[in-house]
Amino acid sequence: MAISSLDPSIKQKVEEWLTSNYNQETKTSIQNLLNHEEWDELNDSFYKDLSFGTGGLRGIIGPGTNRINIYTVGKATQGLSNYLKKTYPGQSIKVAVSYDSRNMSATLAQTVADVFSANDIIVYLFSSLRPTPELSFAIRELNCQSGVMITASHNPKEYNGYKAYWYDGGQLVSPHDKNVITEVNSLTIDQVLFSKKPELIHLIDEEIDTRYIDKLANLSLRSETVKQEKDLKIVFSSIHGTGITIVPKVLAKWGFENVHIVEAQAIPDGNFPTVVYPNPEEEEAMSIGLKEASKLDADLLLATDPDADRVGVAVKDLEGKFTLLNGNQIGALLVDYVLSSKQSLGLLKSNDYTCKTIVTTNLISDISRNYNVNCYEVLTGFKYIGELMTNLLPKETFLVGGEESYGFLIGDLVRDKDAVVSCAFIAEMTAYYKSMGKTLFEALVSLYVKHGFYKEKLVSLTKKGQRGAEEIKSMMQRLRNDPPKSLGGNTVALLQDYENRLATNIKTNEQTPIALPASDVLQFILDDGSVLSARPSGTEPKIKFYCSAKLPINTIEDFNTVNQALDMKIENMMSDLLK
Repeated sequence: MAISSLDPSIKQKVEEWLTSNYNQETKTSIQNLLNHEEWDELNDSFYKDLSFGTGGLRGIIGPGTNRINIYTVGKATQGLSNYLKKTYPGQSIKVAVSYDSRNMSATLAQTVADVFSANDIIVYLFSSLRPTPELSFAIRELNCQSGVMITASHNPKEYNGYKAYWYDGGQLVSPHDKNVITEVNSLTIDQVLFSKKPELIHLIDEEIDTRYIDKLANLSLRSETVKQEKDLKIVFSSIHGTGITIVPKVLAKWGFENVHIVEAQAIPDGNFPTVVYPNPEEEEAMSIGLKEASKLDADLLLATDPDADRVGVAVKDLEGKFTLLNGNQIGALLVDYVLSSKQSLGLLKSNDYTCKTIVTTNLISDISRNYNVNCYEVLTGFKYIGELMTNLLPKETFLVGGEESYGFLIGDLVRDKDAVVSCAFIAEMTAYYKSMGKTLFEALVSLYVKHGFYKEKLVSLTKKGQRGAEEIKSMMQRLRNDPPKSLGGNTVALLQDYENRLATNIKTNEQTPIALPASDVLQFILDDGSVLSARPSGTEPKIKFYCSAKLPINTIEDFNTVNQALDMKIENMMSDLLK
């Protein structure tokens, strides 16, 4: 054993975990890594502490300060408990806790509940796995001050995570996230209260399900159309996650009677045995559902990720073959459907608004403008949409919004992306267009004809561990210090640096402030209106490049030609950037 091979700061952390108040299982795991000289693994496990990103606390399951385990989760909960007590002195504090199907989720959720209760905080703990949006709903429904969801969303199976929520049902944002981390970082493991007070932990389940399902059903805009098209053939997959607990019930409540469950993916399982990644953004994860949808000649395929806050969609294209829609397309369809339905029903008001993130398609802005509805832009991460919803109350009303990474919300029952309500609205929307003799894909192309053909592509480069994090930082520095002059044959007209909060006109060198919080994002706006954004992921070891291009399209028949032209345009832009 050569523990001296480690960096001194990491060596100190390792020795602390081997000698302090950690259980024997944890110590044995660390000792095994030492015995086998797994220096890279030890380095990645201890070189930093987990911190809140766009999706909260998230990491690989295992021992260490940079891993998800009962101790990092326990410390996070103790820090959150301390902060809640400072924020609500002398008050009776209540929290809600839920978890998804991932490995260790139930154990970690119980740890969270135990630590909260040990701090004299009342806990409403779901008795079994439930979706993230239902946790957000429960916080508001039960008048809680906070809540925690144990999930790593769509990450690979070795991950788990910890999403912390505030009283409004939205994820922690500044300054609360930073203040909680300050509390967490001030703690030693001996200061974490792991001894629970069972009398403060209350199990919840079906009573919250019923309230959630009933209130979602009240959001329906075209219930008569659903009755007319109740036999709409829907295939649904929960990809081994929490969606199976509630999505079929919601679809049934809305009146859809012909829902086929993908049985091979219906059982919750943290090993996600039928997919490489449990992510509905990936065609591979949707492949079983696509086969069943094709076999059944379905109208619609829906699939939710493990914690059911993201939804993937497949419909028949112009040639009758099933094709996957991307998050920008789904979001644009939902925004247009909600706004057009509200308008035709006389329900659209002057203070209504939509919302999208800065890397989500500008087609949503164009659609909103067409209905004289304000569209707000926020930083990447649905927590910023939730924050805006709370901040604009009661003067303005949120209708619909989303982000390109398959997260959408309709209505204001929750303050996070909600694949459950999204599934219901996507089904209703499909039924509505079917009643008009159109497919969902034809409705999408009609939007392109009206507003212009927007096409987006996401390229992600995975860079794992400490070295990977340094590479990503170096790439962003190069792009920031030496930005490209042109991309795909078009001049870069505007550089938007969200970290420095400045937009620079490349031609005049004039700078204007960006009215959003600082974030490590760069956007290159080309002279033809195309946009290319670079951003390190807040939840995964990746750097992401978002490319958006637009061309006019005159008729539906022109779709294939313009689509190919956009593919080439995007390929040239990305090629120039990645050089």
